[in-house]
Amino acid sequence: MAAGNTTTGSLADSLDTIAAAARSRRQFDGVMPQLVDRVELDSNTGTVWKEVLLANLAAQAVTENTVLDNPQQYDDSAITITPEMVQIQTFITDKTGRNLSSKVLAKMGSMPGEAMMRKKDQDGLTAADASTQLGAAGTPVQTGDVAAARYRITSNATEPGPMPISGVFHGFAIKDFYDELIGGSGTYPVPDGATATVFQSGFNLPIANVTIHEDGNISIDSSSDAKNFVFSKMAWVLVEGMTIRTETRREPHIGGGGDSLFLTDEYAYGLRNSNWTFEIIGDATAPA
Repeated sequence: MAAGNTTTGSLADSLDTIAAAARSRRQFDGVMPQLVDRVELDSNTGTVWKEVLLANLAAQAVTENTVLDNPQQYDDSAITITPEMVQIQTFITDKTGRNLSSKVLAKMGSMPGEAMMRKKDQDGLTAADASTQLGAAGTPVQTGDVAAARYRITSNATEPGPMPISGVFHGFAIKDFYDELIGGSGTYPVPDGATATVFQSGFNLPIANVTIHEDGNISIDSSSDAKNFVFSKMAWVLVEGMTIRTETRREPHIGGGGDSLFLTDEYAYGLRNSNWTFEIIGDATAPA
């Protein structure tokens, strides 16, 4: 029998270790679904979304002596997009649910939805990879690349692209914009204005009226290059066949019983006009 105060040290074997907090590995949910045109496929209208484009008509000069007999024909073309299913399933046994910290379980509950958002962003980036390319591998991206894409979109001779126009870049590429704007800082005083703002807060300015968004889901290849994108909102259409659906299913026959969770979505990205979207490739080496 020991004499003295009872402390956590004296009862160490009786105290369970319980998680006081929980977090999941951070990820980029992504920005692509928010930056493109989104439409819903109406119920009971088939599995394919179709949009018709009418070609322009041409007017002509006439005089008082002209007998106009030159009707302009209406011509059309169409794009079709078929949404595809995306799912995720998780399964947690009853025993796991009884014994895990409630904080861990609560955090686990949000992770399937986060995975679906990441997948939707990555699919948008994959679709945009078909864009006309600007920039050069092994070379830092420049603000001039963004401006070039912007004006090639809005001044396209066949069909000028509408605003808004967005830029989606890996953060390592955005660091090149930062370096371009504050070049000389440390040698010379930082002037007021855009340079001072970027120096203090990081690069968060539009370039040629193109809003710049960071997306860490952009992949970097083995040569440390990344494909970034500048596009009009109307260049891409995200057709959604349904709102995301959540379902649970009781599984008493697996592992002594448990619950399966299913999240289901249906969507596809489609290209309206290839002249309204550009891929800007450039070096994305991790900043030193």
